[in-house]
Amino acid sequence: MEKILIIFYVYAFLIGICIASFINVVIWRVPQGLSVAKGRSYCPNCHHTLAWYDLFPIFSYLLLKGKCRYCGVKIPMRDTIIEFLGGGVAIFCFHRYQFTWDTLIIFSVIMIFLAITMIDFDTMTIPNGLIIALVVPAVLMTILHPEITLLERGIGFFIVSLPMYLLTLMIPDCFGGGDIKLLAVSGFMIGWKGILLGAFIGVLTCGCYASWLLITKKTQKGAHIAFGPYLCFGIVVSLMYSEFIIHTYLSMFGLK
Repeated sequence: MEKILIIFYVYAFLIGICIASFINVVIWRVPQGLSVAKGRSYCPNCHHTLAWYDLFPIFSYLLLKGKCRYCGVKIPMRDTIIEFLGGGVAIFCFHRYQFTWDTLIIFSVIMIFLAITMIDFDTMTIPNGLIIALVVPAVLMTILHPEITLLERGIGFFIVSLPMYLLTLMIPDCFGGGDIKLLAVSGFMIGWKGILLGAFIGVLTCGCYASWLLITKKTQKGAHIAFGPYLCFGIVVSLMYSEFIIHTYLSMFGLK
C-alpha cells in the first residue's frame, strides 16, 4: 500500500508542476491582454518559438542550465519556483484530502490564487477573468460542503466586501476593485466565519509586511502595496484550517 501511495504522490507532483507551468503562462499573458489558449510559447528576449522539449516543467530549466537554448539569456528562476510550488501544493492537497473531490477543488483554488498573487505583485491589479474562474470552485464547494448553508455563504459574500466597497466610495482608491471582488467570491465559497478569519489574517499579514517596509525605509508612508496576495494567503489558511483556528481561539476563553 505504501508503494502505491508513493506512486500517487509522484503523480500528484508531476500534475502539479504541469498545472503550475500553465499558471506561469497565465501570469505572463493575461496582463498583456494575450490569449492563454492560443499561440505558441516563445522566449521573451529573442522571441524564438520554443520547441516541445523546451517546455518540460523544471526539467527543461535544469537541462538548459537556466538559459534560453536559442539566445543564451537567463530564464527567470521565478517560473521554476512557481512550478516547484505547484508540485508541492499538489502533494500537500493529496496528503490532506486523499481520494476526494476536495483535493482537486482546493488545489484549483490555490492555483488561481497563485496567479492572482503574482499578477497583483507585478501590476497592482487583479484580472476579472481570474475572479470569474474562482466562481467555478466556489459553486462546487456549495455542493460538496452543504454544512455551510446558502445563508452563511450569502452573508459571507457581503460581510467584508460591502464595507470595503462603501469605504472605497468615501475614500477613493483605499481598496482596489479586484480586492473587493476577490473577497466577495471567496466569502461565498467559505462562508461568513471563514471570510472574516481569512480577511483578518490577510490584513494582519499585510500590516506586518508594510510595517517592516516602513521600518527598513524601503517604502514611504502613503505608498500603495498589493493587498491581493495577503488576502489570498489568509483565505487559503481559512479555507483549510478555519474550524481548527476558531475552535482553538474560543477554547482559550472557555468558549466552544
